[in-house]
Amino acid sequence: MTRIAVASRSFSKHPVLRAELLARHSQVTFNDGGQSLSGETLVTFLKGHERAITALERLDASVLARLPELKVIAKYGVGLDMLDLPAMQAQGIRLGWRGGVNKRSVSELVIAFAVTLLRHLPQAAALVREDGWRQIMGRQLSDRTVGIVGCGHVGKDLARLLGPWGCRILAHDIRDFPDFYAETGVRPVALDALLTAADVVTLHLPFDETTRNILSAERLGRMRPDAILINAARGGLVDEAALKAMLAEGRLAGAAFDVFAQEPPADRELLRLPNFLATPHIGGSAEEAVLAMGRAAIEGLEVNGDPLAVAQS
Repeated sequence: MTRIAVASRSFSKHPVLRAELLARHSQVTFNDGGQSLSGETLVTFLKGHERAITALERLDASVLARLPELKVIAKYGVGLDMLDLPAMQAQGIRLGWRGGVNKRSVSELVIAFAVTLLRHLPQAAALVREDGWRQIMGRQLSDRTVGIVGCGHVGKDLARLLGPWGCRILAHDIRDFPDFYAETGVRPVALDALLTAADVVTLHLPFDETTRNILSAERLGRMRPDAILINAARGGLVDEAALKAMLAEGRLAGAAFDVFAQEPPADRELLRLPNFLATPHIGGSAEEAVLAMGRAAIEGLEVNGDPLAVAQS
């Protein structure tokens, strides 16, 4: 009988996903204690199981080396930065993963961020709450130039959603997607050209050593003062200290982040800036996305072969 461990707290407490998993497998250990598992506690929880569903738990080489019986890791969610893929491959552990399962949830959040910042909705709501009443002038998203950095699952979905808004869409990616660009009218450009031209810059990259602080202080400085920046991808892609200075000094109109290098973020000065909007990593927190991610993880437990491939999220 295959033994399965569900390390993810959110999967473990989701009644529909629990029921669907138990309908397929009887030997399941859930994280019913709601523990944030890492290091020794993660090893203890996973020990004795052949397959596991994980989410935000970090499985590095030191953890995996102590789990010789583990054969499959099914990923609940789209990011793979918490998994040591080379160590998994060396140990013969298969990865059950499907990219893009929460793409619509994330791309809709990006549009909500863009409209919110362009129309100054937090400031307008605060004004009325404090008994003020005056018009606050904003800008439309329609007909703006949007720069998408990372044209993977979410980037492509966002580009299609922005089509009816009449936006001019620029994209930067290390890969080429000629058919997609031809179909949608998206124009591929170099990163610096995108940053210089876009009214809205939105990030959709995985986090690794090649993308760490890809928006450095120097690159942030290429953005227009009236532009806005959105990060609903991964923390660590932006130099947050440089961003704070630019926002405070009016060298950038606004920014909205759903993800941070440290979560929860500790920089209270950044969080309190009136032109900065922060949310607690809710990009995939739509009911439909949670079910899609959970069902993909359940299917991933049955993976065969060796599908260790990283794609942009």
